[in-house]
Amino acid sequence: MVRKRGRGLLEQFMIRRTYFLEGDQETERLEVKTDKQAVIDQALWAGLKPGMRILDVGCGPGVTTSTLAQTAQPGGKAVGIDGSAERIEYAKHKYSNDDVEFICCDLFDDLSCIGEFDFIWARFVLEFYLREASQLVKHLSKSLKKGGILCLADLDHNCLNHYGLSERLEKTIQKIMAYQMQNNNFDPYAGRKLHHHLYEAGMVEIKSDMRPHHLIYGELSDLDRWHWWQKIELAGKRSGWTFDDYAGGYEEFVEEFKVFFTSPQRFTYTPIIISRGLKPEG
Repeated sequence: MVRKRGRGLLEQFMIRRTYFLEGDQETERLEVKTDKQAVIDQALWAGLKPGMRILDVGCGPGVTTSTLAQTAQPGGKAVGIDGSAERIEYAKHKYSNDDVEFICCDLFDDLSCIGEFDFIWARFVLEFYLREASQLVKHLSKSLKKGGILCLADLDHNCLNHYGLSERLEKTIQKIMAYQMQNNNFDPYAGRKLHHHLYEAGMVEIKSDMRPHHLIYGELSDLDRWHWWQKIELAGKRSGWTFDDYAGGYEEFVEEFKVFFTSPQRFTYTPIIISRGLKPEG
């Protein structure tokens, strides 16, 4: 059993409240948007090998945990942890087997009872921990074996790189993201900080890579349409922003974004930065 740390109620609330995208379809969105081949490519780049014991931090619905375990065969094992009881139950039902298990816990809980790992993976996690990111990386490093790999992956300039926006729409998106940083502990610039977090955690042989995560132009695919409609509606609705530049408020903002995003002239991109380091042997 993962042990709960002795934190005050306010601190526990501040850490747990960071996932502002929660919604009825969020488990489905997280699963559908996961590119298994990208996970495999990034994990292999970071040094995942057969037989490794893996910790998937913020595992969500479990598809990534399962993919990592399969990539580490023969002999690989993976444990997925997440703070959402709903997603952990979903993951257990769909992906649990002899090589994959799931545990519901806060990411800051004492993880010593589940042992040490050869490979710790935290992808799209630190962006939801703007103020605690460095602390979280140091905490996770305690669960890493000597010589083990800690791999972090996050977007940078998240949701901010578009061409073809109206001036009003561009300013509103920038204001929403600034509000998310201030009020929802969200970091749209998480990717550029990963190297620093690993360095501060005492990792060695740190290396980083950058690849396109979103690269959208021309005709909009059904998958991108569904994913971005979910994303912009949740982010906008939960942002707390008042949309004063729109006479029709939030609804008019969403409609303008959809008109922009369905145009084949639109160009949207977001880079993902992957950084990995090794825990010193000494």
